[in-house]
Amino acid sequence: MATRPRSLHAVLGGGAVADVLLWRRRNASAAAVAGATAVWFVFERAGYSFPSVLSNALLLLVAILFFWAKSASLLNRPLPPLPNLEVSDVVVEKAADHALVWINRVLAVGHDIAIKRDRKVFIQVILILWVVSYVGMLFNFLTLIYIGVMLSLLVPPLYEKYQDQVDEKLGIAHSVLSRHIDTIVTRAGQSAKQKKTE
Repeated sequence: MATRPRSLHAVLGGGAVADVLLWRRRNASAAAVAGATAVWFVFERAGYSFPSVLSNALLLLVAILFFWAKSASLLNRPLPPLPNLEVSDVVVEKAADHALVWINRVLAVGHDIAIKRDRKVFIQVILILWVVSYVGMLFNFLTLIYIGVMLSLLVPPLYEKYQDQVDEKLGIAHSVLSRHIDTIVTRAGQSAKQKKTE
């Protein structure tokens, strides 16, 4: 019995974030694109730095809260509503658990490369790091984040619309790439054996 594939909405979490990423909430999705573009423009093209914008925004917030509190006491008005500004233990434990999972995955890959001498994993890691390095040379960090945000907002609805065609093409590309990696691994293994016998 074949299992039915999960919908893309369920894969993306099935909540409000999935709705925004799939453009089911068009206003929120458009606002996310506009906001990301505005932030990228302010920091990248206008030449502002993140610490200066952050400190100016916090300075403005503190000044507004101070004058609001002072005027409220003079005019017998309620104080500004501030939420409880604490991070709960549950949030910290959740973040630590997620970080632990990712750190253990990275360490497992390092273990596979160093101890098990898994050539296939080694070549995959080399290729991924090379691609990241090459893309990093082309763009600065903020532009890469902007491109990532734009792709996360534009690719999911296109994938949802053309899922069958994309899955077919990605399957073909995966099999071709796997064949090439297997060829490289076997050739590397053969040359290593030849050097040992000599």
